[in-house]
Amino acid sequence: MERSSDVEQRQISNEARLIRGAFRAAGLAVGTAVRGTEWAVGTSFEITKQLTQAALDGESSADIAERTGAALRSIARSALGVTEGSVREIVSYVPTPMGAPQQAITNGALLRSATTDELRRRGDALLARSADVYFTEDVHPAYDRILDQLAPDEARILRFMALQGPQPAVDVRTNRPLGIGSELVAGDLTSVPEQSGVRYPDRARHYLINLNRLGLTTTSEDPVVLSRYMVLEVQPVVEQALKKAGRVPKIVRKSLRLTEFGEDFCTTCFSING
Repeated sequence: MERSSDVEQRQISNEARLIRGAFRAAGLAVGTAVRGTEWAVGTSFEITKQLTQAALDGESSADIAERTGAALRSIARSALGVTEGSVREIVSYVPTPMGAPQQAITNGALLRSATTDELRRRGDALLARSADVYFTEDVHPAYDRILDQLAPDEARILRFMALQGPQPAVDVRTNRPLGIGSELVAGDLTSVPEQSGVRYPDRARHYLINLNRLGLTTTSEDPVVLSRYMVLEVQPVVEQALKKAGRVPKIVRKSLRLTEFGEDFCTTCFSING
């Protein structure tokens, strides 16, 4: 049985982390905020106390997220003197149902504050929900965060591949007898970004790397129909690699595909046929 003092101490600890994360994300030290905006600190403490209690009472993550965002926008506008547009970039902070903070996000960087005990509580909460026959989850929880990590051009690439299926890709290698000593000159070359109509073709390589990192696309050794490589192999990026590879370069034909995870992500998150 957990003592009331232990519960109170955990709540205070969580409240302190919430307040610190909010002001750190805004680029201010808590001490400076206390000296300059006593009202803001008092208000933020009361708000985070309410949010923490809501988390401990089992309110849904969506409800807590909405309340958190509204509270932090109010504090930032009143105490930090920033615009509504800037507020949206300052912080994304959502307590977990167990009352432990997940992450504070500022300028795309993750400020990790979870301890081993907090991670274990979150893991045990997941196991508990998996055993709860009344718990339902319509979509994979990662989809929401993945959308935040996609550029608009990357969404175009995913939609194109969801509609058109696997696309040709090639490796360009130097040619050596029996393949011994052959070196990779350029790998996973494809014209998918250009075909999908991206606005920034010079970022195409980075787009593909990010989609692979997120587990949405993969390069397969299985080629597509041979005739589809004819257009790709006369593209400037491939021709440059062929020249660099020297005399009689070797082309390895492969394919770029959506993973099963990527296919489900696209059908869930995009209006594919709209």
